[in-house]
Amino acid sequence: MDRTFVMVKPDGVARGLIGEVVGRLESKGLKLVCARLEKLPEKRVMDQYREHIEKPFFPSLRHYITSGPVFLMVWEGRSAVPVVRSLVGATNPAEAAPGTIRGDYALDIGRNVIHASDSPESANREISIHFTPDDICSYKRVDEPVLYE
Repeated sequence: MDRTFVMVKPDGVARGLIGEVVGRLESKGLKLVCARLEKLPEKRVMDQYREHIEKPFFPSLRHYITSGPVFLMVWEGRSAVPVVRSLVGATNPAEAAPGTIRGDYALDIGRNVIHASDSPESANREISIHFTPDDICSYKRVDEPVLYE
């Protein structure tokens, strides 16, 4: 099975949307294998957003992402990255389809509720920033036989 990294951002946590996000991903059939609520330390913020450090919006992004707790998760399932990305919706909520998390709960690109890895490589990198292999749990969902061929 594939894994992906998902983070409910400070605005999503403050708005009480953790349960909604978890519920949508579980209802799809994905398996939550690791999760933690915390305020991100500076080093991991820099590692998480390394490709944006030189961009003009980075100081605002860094301030925002450290403004409150985030909910970090690892999800598992077949084609986990594209499946989660489709549930999350476009980065810009104005372009996110209704029924997606951002389409239903976000209005502003700077406060778009959730982050999800954009590739398997990014997922592996982001998971390793926030979790160790020992953090990840292994178990079977009772509905796995009806989820997959």
